[in-house]
Amino acid sequence: MTQHPFLLATCDSLNGPEAVKVSERPLSPLASGEIRVRIKAAALNFPDLLMTYGKYQFKPELPFTLGMEASGVIEETARGDHDFKIGDAVLVKGKTGAFATHATVTAEQLDPMPGNLSFEEGAAYRVTYITAHVSLVDKARLQPGETLVVLGAGGGVGQASVELGKALGATVIAVASSDEKLALAKQSGADYLINYRHRRFSQQVQEITKGKGADVILDPVGGPYFEESLDCVAWNGRVLVVGFASGSFGVLKTDLPVKRGCSVIGVRAGEYGRRDPAAGQRSHDNLLRMTEEHDLKPLIGKIWQLKDIQEALQAMEGREVVGKQVIRMPV
Repeated sequence: MTQHPFLLATCDSLNGPEAVKVSERPLSPLASGEIRVRIKAAALNFPDLLMTYGKYQFKPELPFTLGMEASGVIEETARGDHDFKIGDAVLVKGKTGAFATHATVTAEQLDPMPGNLSFEEGAAYRVTYITAHVSLVDKARLQPGETLVVLGAGGGVGQASVELGKALGATVIAVASSDEKLALAKQSGADYLINYRHRRFSQQVQEITKGKGADVILDPVGGPYFEESLDCVAWNGRVLVVGFASGSFGVLKTDLPVKRGCSVIGVRAGEYGRRDPAAGQRSHDNLLRMTEEHDLKPLIGKIWQLKDIQEALQAMEGREVVGKQVIRMPV
């Protein structure tokens, strides 16, 4: 088989976005059981940025190809026990490897792409929506009629959580740092909008809930915002620690969960499925069903070209883009 060159964005040092370069290499022949996907689009996630500094929980060996999620079309398959065929539109998952024109994967790394999504939406869908689903459904057991507060509601996980929370029948209070980000949350279905730049969000949550507090608080931001969330969680409420976009996780003063009778729950959605594949598959299947039933889809803030990967990472670091950022691959 003739080998064809392909493009990929690799990180060769832990110096942040400037360490990411696009290079060209030949494709290797497929081994038994492998599948080649022609990537159409890949999405940026906050862990991608953290990995360029060596600050994420998972630390790949240098050099590595960035990217946790993508969408594309199967271009070639080797012999293997799977139902995928050439021409299928698929979602590609992995810890790395998505920012490339081709991905060589196994069937376990692929899912059929929901029919209501474009390739750009499909690329931006899986990480944030799986995180939202594992958080709200599997961990918090969010119920219809409960009140959900989503911090960082203008980001990828935040936007997915707002939309999924509404689909689950919750009253959703979106919290973000700008009116532009809150407009995104409103578009995703939020019932109440709070700009924490104006006043402490915990006070506003207490006013909205008439002193009861929120049943579930989802926090992908961390730092002082996590600490403040314990001031507005309801009795028997659940605070979901999903990330630390602020730069730190925040400090847990254990007297506060005792005072509120609440639970503080850590979420690692990818690890959830890896440690319990059956539970992870059930969660994923339920999410796919909800996606098509409720027409769930990520809101794309900006589409970049692969050659602009450094600039896209810097825009994420500077929080310059509202909504998901997507890298479109060369045709």
